[in-house]
Amino acid sequence: MICVDALSVGNRLLPLSFKVEKGDVLHVIGPNGSGKSTLLSALSGLLGYKGEIHYGDRNIEQLSLEELAAVRAYLVQQERPAFTMTVLQFLSLSVPNGHTLTDLGKPLETLCSQLQINDKVVRDTTTLSGGEWQRVRLAAMCIQVMPQWNPYGKLLILDEPAAPLDIGQESLLYELIEQISKLGITVVMANHDLNRTLQYADKVLLLENGTSKGFGDVKEIMNPELLAKVYKTKIRRVELEGAPHLIFR
Repeated sequence: MICVDALSVGNRLLPLSFKVEKGDVLHVIGPNGSGKSTLLSALSGLLGYKGEIHYGDRNIEQLSLEELAAVRAYLVQQERPAFTMTVLQFLSLSVPNGHTLTDLGKPLETLCSQLQINDKVVRDTTTLSGGEWQRVRLAAMCIQVMPQWNPYGKLLILDEPAAPLDIGQESLLYELIEQISKLGITVVMANHDLNRTLQYADKVLLLENGTSKGFGDVKEIMNPELLAKVYKTKIRRVELEGAPHLIFR
């Protein structure tokens, strides 16, 4: 369980509290500037905050950076390495203590194949397109917390992971997130595609101007009237081929 109690960050994020269970997928949604990235950064333990954050029974303020890295992986918005390295070298940086990249064997090959990067492992990271680089980074985050390699892994934090991806790659992302959650890893991600939230989230946290406008089940929070008020646009919900969809205008 991930437990957040009265978390705040200056005037950027006003006090909010929520809990997500093991294996839950929480989507953090809201307009630009609503505090999504600030929340995720605080949740990762890399940004100062007031309040309390617990991973299981551990207050993260009691965890060293090494211990934090063992229990959570944090994918920030686009960034490149400060120095030149191959994809394989980059992935090796996320291998949990006690293992080498070679130890990961077939599961690593399967992960790279699923993200369609198995033909890019010898390339320099500086030569990758935005979408290719994002998929490499996603693979690294999975390596860091996957339970078959890291028994301490609890949480995967993703800040708008689909932003650089095309629609095909985006589908791969959501399939991977679903697989990770089924392994017992809690996923907390900022997301702008409300229809993806409608389809794939277990819980939703809606933010506006640093304040919580709602937290709960998808059906409760993905209410067109509530969303329209926060996003300041007309939204209606329809059924297409038996599945709910939101239409914006």
